[in-house]
Amino acid sequence: MGLEVAEESKRPKSPNRGMEHNIHGMHGTAKGHKTDDAGEMHENHQMGMARHPDKSSKRHRGRHEGHKTEDFKRRFIISLIITIPILLLSSFIQELFRFELQFPGSLYVVFLLSSLVYFYGGYPFLKGFFKEVKDKNIGMMTLIATAISAAYFYSSAVVFGLMGETFFWELATLIDIMLFGHWIEMRSILGASRALEELVKIMPSEAHLIKDGQTVEVKVESLKPGDRVLVKPGEKIPIDGTVIEGETSVNESMLTGESRPVRKRAGDDVIGGSINGEGSISIEVKKIGSETYLSQIIELVRQAQESKSRTQDLADNAARWLTIISLSVGAITFAAWLNFSKDSAFAIERAVTVMVISCPHALGLAVPLVVAVSTSLAAKSGLLIRDRSAFERARDIQAVVFDKTGTLTEGRFGVTDIIPLAGLNETEVLRMAASLEANSEHSIAAGIAEGSKEMGIDLIPIQGFKSIPGKGIEGQIQGRSWMVASPGYLRENNIKLDDDRVNRLAEQGKTVVFLLEEDRLVGAVALADVIRKESREAIEELRSMNINCMMLTGDNRFVARWVAEDLGLDDFFAEVLPHEKAQAIRNVQREYIVAMVGDGVNDAPALAQADVGIAIGAGTDVAIESADIVLVRNDPRDMANIIRLSKRTYSKMFQNLIWATGYNALAIPLAAGVLYGYDIILSPAIGAILMSASTVIVAINARRLEM
Repeated sequence: MGLEVAEESKRPKSPNRGMEHNIHGMHGTAKGHKTDDAGEMHENHQMGMARHPDKSSKRHRGRHEGHKTEDFKRRFIISLIITIPILLLSSFIQELFRFELQFPGSLYVVFLLSSLVYFYGGYPFLKGFFKEVKDKNIGMMTLIATAISAAYFYSSAVVFGLMGETFFWELATLIDIMLFGHWIEMRSILGASRALEELVKIMPSEAHLIKDGQTVEVKVESLKPGDRVLVKPGEKIPIDGTVIEGETSVNESMLTGESRPVRKRAGDDVIGGSINGEGSISIEVKKIGSETYLSQIIELVRQAQESKSRTQDLADNAARWLTIISLSVGAITFAAWLNFSKDSAFAIERAVTVMVISCPHALGLAVPLVVAVSTSLAAKSGLLIRDRSAFERARDIQAVVFDKTGTLTEGRFGVTDIIPLAGLNETEVLRMAASLEANSEHSIAAGIAEGSKEMGIDLIPIQGFKSIPGKGIEGQIQGRSWMVASPGYLRENNIKLDDDRVNRLAEQGKTVVFLLEEDRLVGAVALADVIRKESREAIEELRSMNINCMMLTGDNRFVARWVAEDLGLDDFFAEVLPHEKAQAIRNVQREYIVAMVGDGVNDAPALAQADVGIAIGAGTDVAIESADIVLVRNDPRDMANIIRLSKRTYSKMFQNLIWATGYNALAIPLAAGVLYGYDIILSPAIGAILMSASTVIVAINARRLEM
């Protein structure tokens, strides 16, 4: 039921508000994107053997690749427990708290305990160091590994005869703090995206194969092109194919974005994963494996996620420079003191002091603490951050592209207009139409029934109810024949209608159905996807922040234009198929830093392609798993909150890094001994105190973050 979709056309892109864009020409599959991996993953999942892990998870791993959140937690707890006796046996701690705890061999006990902390607790950093060196991309892991290794091997040498002081308690606490910081950091990220696994879950695992006139239950992966499959009412269509028998309407909204059910009859193509409506149909299988429409979307999601830029963390950039500086200053310090004093032990001690102090605890916590606080604030406000780097990019967003169905709109039909045409008033037209539609499961029928309920209209009992797929429904009311019919029924039966009000509704892309009494036209009811009340506020707030607001939809251009004009959008793209949405986002990215907000399977490639992908929480698992941020409250107004929080979070990170690295600007020269001539020299113990002060400042500043 519904008006015929107007003829497709292309229009050039324009920055002017309201200029629609129609992208066509790639229906069915995305040419050039077929891969064995996508097909194999799809097929293996159907057999419970998804052997291809999510390749896109690489963008979430970064320096934590190969480690799990629980691993960091376990290493932190065990290392912290071992650190307690190391601290108690430290001469500096004993002097600081005025107690004494020494026994024969206590130094060797500290050495053994510190060795456990170094090799067990420090393992992730040592492993990360080798990876960074191999990748020629030194950062935080290199800085941490260099500092703890210098402290450990120098202190070990002191235990076995070298003149100097040990750094064991500094070593242990440094590893503890770094493990804690990285554990917090990893907890704030949900981990690798499972988008591809969620996509294949859409497909049913079994199909009704028609064989020798009988239907046989078979596994979907066993189907071959040319096989015939029966799809019953309400079932998911198992595979891409062509209708050869039967007539029905198919809900493709989660795949194409089309808000209205699409009428299907013999000769029409159907997409695997879409939902059959009220009629049974037989389809001939056309595509299998990696050739299917859904598999093409899977491949597009994978490609877009893997090609996403891997922005370095601010802390990694700072750590890279600190590593270079500490290594350089450490080497210069050793050479200078060796030449100046001829005392190799003192020269080594100064160099190691530089190495240890150049890796402040505060730098390890500067970013993770802010991330933890901002993640907590976001969660309390209904904002689930899945990818930290994408969340940080949100501060630079210049354009927000919204999906229509289920994002800006509620994704359900609602009555917008009632037009009496002969003798009845609006209430009577809706009462008669709703009384008939109350017996149907169609989405349009549900919209009319809901509209009558909202208006408090009592319905009339119906006798002889009959559904005519694609044309309407009919029944007897008080002995007279009534019908709710589609525009196609009117044309087929030469029922003339010339009413400007109805024509205007059709131009707006609304679905119009007609009420007939004994084949006499007596009224019309218009329905449309209901625009969310929150959408207007969201658009107004974003525009007040000088952010362009656009819409990307698979719906027809008439519906898209009506929604865009009603909300005051800057631009919109209509009739865009899923495999075209990622390209549409790439086009917008040529001019702006783009956030995409969506909720359906059809949005997954675009969410992955955008600089920041944001999923509406009530959407599909696929949309959520493809996104960087999830709006749990299902409220588009939270888009502005994301941008504001991102700006404030970045500001706090920058402030913390200034504190953390500013400490180094003072500590490193003093540790190197530049004021030795004035009897001013920074010992490891004093350096540790300065580290603690810097860490406290960073922690307090992070806690002051607000929405």
